[in-house]
Amino acid sequence: MAGGSHSGSAAGGGAPGLLPLLLLLLCAAAIIHRGDGQNLVTEDVTVVEGDVATISCRVKNSDDSVIQLLNPNRQTIYFRDFRPLKDSRFQLVNFSNSELRVSLTNVSISDEGRYFCQLYTDPPQEIYTTITVLVPPRNLVIDIQKETAVEGEEIELNCTAMASRPATTIRWFKGNKELTGKSEVEQWSDMYTVTSQLVLKVGREDDGVPVICLVDHPAVKDLQTQRYLEVMYKPQVRVSQNYPVQGLTREGEPLELTCAAIGKPQPTDMRWLRVDDEMPQHVVVSGSNLLISNLNKTDNGTYRCEASNAVGKSHADYMLFVYDTTATTEPAVHGFTQLPNSAEELDYGDLSGTPVPLNASPEALPTVQLSNASLAFQPDSRAGEEGAIRSVDHAVVGGVVAVVVFAMLCLLIILGRYFARHKGTYFTHEAKGADDAADADTAIINAEGGQNNSEEKKEYFI
Repeated sequence: MAGGSHSGSAAGGGAPGLLPLLLLLLCAAAIIHRGDGQNLVTEDVTVVEGDVATISCRVKNSDDSVIQLLNPNRQTIYFRDFRPLKDSRFQLVNFSNSELRVSLTNVSISDEGRYFCQLYTDPPQEIYTTITVLVPPRNLVIDIQKETAVEGEEIELNCTAMASRPATTIRWFKGNKELTGKSEVEQWSDMYTVTSQLVLKVGREDDGVPVICLVDHPAVKDLQTQRYLEVMYKPQVRVSQNYPVQGLTREGEPLELTCAAIGKPQPTDMRWLRVDDEMPQHVVVSGSNLLISNLNKTDNGTYRCEASNAVGKSHADYMLFVYDTTATTEPAVHGFTQLPNSAEELDYGDLSGTPVPLNASPEALPTVQLSNASLAFQPDSRAGEEGAIRSVDHAVVGGVVAVVVFAMLCLLIILGRYFARHKGTYFTHEAKGADDAADADTAIINAEGGQNNSEEKKEYFI
């Protein structure tokens, strides 16, 4: 009896010791079951406002556990293939044991946030995906300080990109060249407004050139707006020689010059004058043309064409030199000599040597980049003759110098050889025997005696 009671006590006391072991085994089994395979997978979603966002909850190594999708307020959107939430923008795209895929149409900023994927396992699993909504700029506008500017002025342009998310980046271009502006960002609630300012110094070359405001934003591509610059500038004047086309301006022959000017606004006042002298009475001026039907020596001088508009005045000069009728030398160089109207124009490029057709119109003339005054092109009828005379003078002078140098070299060589042949040491016997004399008279007598003795002493060699 006592033994039986002992055995029963042992059995009853062992049961409580087995319970913790059993719970440990059950937990290990659950962990092994979970680690065996079922894992939820999803990705974050970035979508442009108004577009469609797709949310996907996927299960790896599914065992037919239930999948559901919840919104940021933890309301159930889909439980398996059933939609409890009364929002028709959510539509089921795909449902299976391994995936629940749902689309959200017409996305707005209020839809942004975390969406939860849940898997009913033991214990349940949950992961979340984040929807980010991008908002492109609502409007893109360029404001310009002055609709019409004068060359050399600075103008201010402002480009504004309104109500975007995130803030936009604004870039400026003048034609194909990128410029640098200064941007300011303002935040209103969750939206950003960006304004960029550009200060630009304009010249005549900028007239009609587009200034472009371009937006860099992840929600939009190639969003830009542009304004065309309108720049006013003073005339650019050019004088062309219609006749003679290339030859010398000889006495008795005609001369015809044409003046052309371009500017904005187009020049309305154009006139010819003779610099530092009165215009000859036989010169005929008709509009932009100047005609001298019979050249003579008194016509020599500088003839100027002036043109002006609302911005300013410019001119171009022509230097006339009348040759004799017997002159036959053709000009080596016959064209335009470029002269600026002011020192400020020296900053601009070389425009000389541009031929002008006989029927050239102001619109056909090349556009030139200038600042405060236009360049004056000065045809010179003496260019060929002076070039030929200068070439001859240089040749003669060079020949004379070469002959003189050659003659001096020859003289130096002859003198050198002469001195080299007569170089040596010479001994005389004029004072021989006078070194030991007591006075001057005795020295002279001894010297004369020494000379006689030297003449008497002779040696013969056989």
